[in-house]
Amino acid sequence: MTNPAKTFQNPMMKSGADPWMYRHSDGFYYYMVTRGNRLELHRSRTMSGIAQSPPTTIWLPPSEGPGSRELWAPEIHFVQDKWYVYFTASDGSGDNGRKVYVLENESANPAQGAWTEKGAINTALPGLDGTILQHAGKLYFMYAGYGHFPEYGSAIYAARMDNPWTLTGPEALLTKPEFEWEKQGGMAINEGPCFLVRYGKVFLIYSASTTWSDDYSLGMLAADERSDLLDPDSWTKSDHPVFAKCTDNSVYAPGHNSFTQSPDGLEDWIVYHAIPQSEGGAGMRQPRMQKFNWTAAGYPDFGKPLASGIDYPVPSGEYSEETDDSQTNQPGGNVQHD
Repeated sequence: MTNPAKTFQNPMMKSGADPWMYRHSDGFYYYMVTRGNRLELHRSRTMSGIAQSPPTTIWLPPSEGPGSRELWAPEIHFVQDKWYVYFTASDGSGDNGRKVYVLENESANPAQGAWTEKGAINTALPGLDGTILQHAGKLYFMYAGYGHFPEYGSAIYAARMDNPWTLTGPEALLTKPEFEWEKQGGMAINEGPCFLVRYGKVFLIYSASTTWSDDYSLGMLAADERSDLLDPDSWTKSDHPVFAKCTDNSVYAPGHNSFTQSPDGLEDWIVYHAIPQSEGGAGMRQPRMQKFNWTAAGYPDFGKPLASGIDYPVPSGEYSEETDDSQTNQPGGNVQHD
């Protein structure tokens, strides 16, 4: 047993895009990041200990056909007493063959037990970056569907779910690229939807512009928590990015994030990827994390991306945790593919 350090540094790992961190009621953090040809899951008692926790490969794709190529943007969720992973994959034919797939695991510990494929989500369009929102007794699915808005790119659509792998009813277009900051890098992009629910509001945070552009950034929509979340008129869109590059700190293209809280539940944290140098490209994306605050009006204030290589305080509640992260993620999950 070891006592965790009181500081951490960004980046969390040397490489890894589309980081997803989820804090579960069992006291563990579950972390996923794309590796391209496999899905890996980390399990840790602390946020700052994720990098030291050994990964478990939970999914290997089939050798060919649908879902066999370009495994991107994995997210783990706990829904209706089971674990689900949503990830993007293609058949190798490009954007038209890209869909969001779902895995299910009934084990209490998702690093163990069997993961079974439930198939591709029945979206109206090819697309990527699927996520879910459990709110007011309803289950919603959001994803980035391909289109022309007005240049080739993607927009974010939403629909109700009949179960964690099946959509029911029509899809609603919630946000499309409209501002110049959403059209950087040669394409008009809205992708990577993610949610915060707080102070009577639902916030939809999304990534804008191309992920390889310095100007990849986060945008935001806000809706009253009692409103119809499938009605585009329920949402108010910010006309400026809410989290963007910081040249002073040499952090570029911050985006495709997740949200979590400190072990004691007193702090809110954003986990995201960024590029450490201008024009570094998508191959240099690194996972990072930092605490954020709230405005007096009840809106998230993400501040600026923190500089690399500097000691920052770990999330509150980690000091008293005694854990050895090398022991928290014992291999044993059944790796399957069709």
